[in-house]
Amino acid sequence: MITDGRPLIEVNQQAINLLYKELGVVDAVRFLKQFTQGYGNYTQEREVIFANKSLDELVSEIEKRRKTTQ
Repeated sequence: MITDGRPLIEVNQQAINLLYKELGVVDAVRFLKQFTQGYGNYTQEREVIFANKSLDELVSEIEKRRKTTQ
C-alpha cells in the first residue's frame, strides 16, 4: 500500500520543533550539528591562522583572552 506523505520540508519543521520542545534549543542544536559536515579545510586554515606563531605565543594569547572574558 502506497500512501502520499507530507512534503519533506513540513516533516523537517515538525521534527525540529519537537526537538526544541523536548530537548531545549541548546541540546537540539548540539544534536543536529552531529549530522552536518561543516565546510572549509581546517588543516589549511590553521596553517594560515597560526603561521609564524610559537606555542608560547599561542598560549599567551589564550590566557590573555581568558582574563578579559572573566
